[in-house]
Amino acid sequence: MISSVTPAAGSTGGGTLVTLTGSNFIQPSAVRFGPILATSFTAVSATQITAVAPPGNGTVQITVTTQGGTSNGVAYSYAGAPALTGITPTTGPASGGTVVTLTGTNLLAATAVRFGAANATTFTVISATQITAVAPPGSGTVQVTVTGPGGTSNGVAYGYVSAPVPVVSGVSPGQGPAVGGNTVTLTGSGFTGATAVRFGSTSASSFTVVSATQITAVAPPGSGTVQVTVTGPGGTSNGVAYGYVSAPVPVVSGVSPGQGPAVGGNTVTLTGSGFTGATAVRFGSAPASSFTVVSATQITVVAPPGSGTVQVTVTGPGGTSNGVAYGYVSAPVPVLTSVSPGQGPVGGGNTVTLTGSDLTGVTAVTFGSTPAASFSVVSATQITAVAPPGATGPVQITVTGPGGTSNGVTYFYVGVPTLTGAAPALGPVAGGNTVTLTGTNLLGATAVRFGATPASSFTVVSATQITAVAPPGSGTVQITAVTPGGTSNGVAYTYVAVPVLSSLSPTEGPLNAGTTVTLFGSGLTTTSTVLFGTTPASFTVASDIWVTAIAPSGPAGPVNVRVTTPGGTSNSLVYTRVAAPGI
Repeated sequence: MISSVTPAAGSTGGGTLVTLTGSNFIQPSAVRFGPILATSFTAVSATQITAVAPPGNGTVQITVTTQGGTSNGVAYSYAGAPALTGITPTTGPASGGTVVTLTGTNLLAATAVRFGAANATTFTVISATQITAVAPPGSGTVQVTVTGPGGTSNGVAYGYVSAPVPVVSGVSPGQGPAVGGNTVTLTGSGFTGATAVRFGSTSASSFTVVSATQITAVAPPGSGTVQVTVTGPGGTSNGVAYGYVSAPVPVVSGVSPGQGPAVGGNTVTLTGSGFTGATAVRFGSAPASSFTVVSATQITVVAPPGSGTVQVTVTGPGGTSNGVAYGYVSAPVPVLTSVSPGQGPVGGGNTVTLTGSDLTGVTAVTFGSTPAASFSVVSATQITAVAPPGATGPVQITVTGPGGTSNGVTYFYVGVPTLTGAAPALGPVAGGNTVTLTGTNLLGATAVRFGATPASSFTVVSATQITAVAPPGSGTVQITAVTPGGTSNGVAYTYVAVPVLSSLSPTEGPLNAGTTVTLFGSGLTTTSTVLFGTTPASFTVASDIWVTAIAPSGPAGPVNVRVTTPGGTSNSLVYTRVAAPGI
C-alpha cells in the first residue's frame, strides 16, 4: 500500500527522484508511473522506496508490485518547466526590498525564485502565470529564475541600481478628509522610478510621477496624522506628516444660473455650506475649468463643456457633497455685428448700443477682459451697455449667453484731449480769424468752443493740431476741444477791440524820415503795424492810448496814418509832409 509520494510532481522529461511511503514494500519487483516502469528504484525499507520518474505527461498513478500483488495508486503530475516572459519593475535598489511581478507559464507549483544565485526574500504564487517576489539585496544585473517541479525557468534580467534614496520635502495640501480620495502633491527629489507612495502603511489609491521632484497621489482613507513616504529604486524616503481631518461634508444648496451652453465657459455661482478648503468642483464627472472659493458658503466656478443635465458636486476635506442639477442647453451662439458709438473715454461711463443676433438671455457683456458696468438686453438683436474704465486703445466687446460667447466687435478707448496752446492767442471781437490749437488726443473732435460759443468752423489736422475759425466774442475766454474721450482743459484766447485814432502830434513834418509822431487814441496796446500811407513805420507802444512812430520819408503832401492790431485796422488820420523852403 502506498500512502504518499514526495514530490508529487516533476518534469515531463523525467529524472525526478521521488520518495514513496507506505507498507509491505517487501521485495518489490516493479514501480510504475502509469503503465511506464520507473527508470530505477531502490527499496529503502518495508515502508519506503525511492524511484526515478521516467518521462511522461499529465497526471499518472504510481504503483508498486511485489510478490503480494500490485498496490493502490497515488497521483503524480508531470509538469512543464516554468517559463518567464516578463518582470516589473526591471530595476530596484541595491538594498533590495522591491516587490516585483513575474509573468510567464507553469508557475503554479514554484518552489524557488532566485535573483542570480540569491533566493528571493519571499515570494507568492498568484496563479500559473504570475508570481510576486521581494528582491533580495544585490548588485549589477542578474537573471531572475523560477524553479518548479518541471525544472528551472529561463532568466529575465533585473538590474540593481545605485539610485538616490527619495527625499520628500513637502506635501500639499497637508491634510484631507478621512474618506480619502483627494489629490495631494508631493515635492522633493529622487522621485524618478518611484514604485510606491504610502500614507502610513497604506498605499496611495493611485499616484503619478510628474518629474524627479514632483508626484501627485490620491490619498487613501485614513485617520489621525500619518507619514507620507515614497519608495523608489534607491529605497524608501523620509516621511512627511499628513493629517486626516473630520471636516464637514460640503453641502450644495443652489447653482446659478442653473443652465449654460454646451461649450461651457460661463461663470456659475454655487451656494451652500462647508466649502472652505474645497479641492474640486465637478459637473458630472468633468472637473470645472476653474473655481474660486469665495467663502464657506459660496464658490464661483467656470463650467466645463458638457451635455444634458449633470450633477454639480463639491469635494473638500470632509468629502464630496450632494449633487445639484445643472443643464447644458443647445442655444445658438450670440453674434455681434456693430457697436455705436465705437469709441469712448478711458474713464468709461458712456452708454453704447450693441447690435447683432441671438442676444436673448445674454448673461455677460465684456470690454476686453472687463465686465460692462451694467447692461440691458433690449431685444434679440440689441443690447445697451455702460462701458467700464479702460486703457487707451482698442478692445474687443463680447457677449456671453446660454449658447456661448460671441465674436468680438472693436471699441476704442480714447484718451481725454489736452490743449497746450492757441496761436494767435487773441483776435478781433468780430471773430473770423483762424486759430491753430495744439495738444494731444485731438482726433475725432466733435466740437471746439470759445467760451460757451462754438467755433464758426474747425478742421482736425492731426492728433495734435486743430485749426478753428473764431466766432464773435469779447474779453478773455477759454478755448476747449470735445472728443469721444471727453472735454479738454481750456487755453486762454482774448478778444481785442478795433483800435481808434483820435489825433496826431505833430500833424506835419519834413520830407525826410526821422520825425517822431505821437498817435493818440484807444485800443493801441496790441499794435502790430503803423502805416504812413502804405509805408510801415517803426513804432513803440507807450500805452493803450498812445503810440510813438518814426515817420518814414516820402513826397510832399498829405498821407493817411493808421494802426493795425489783432482787433483790426484803425481809422486814418492825416499827416502832411512839407518840403523845406528854397532860396
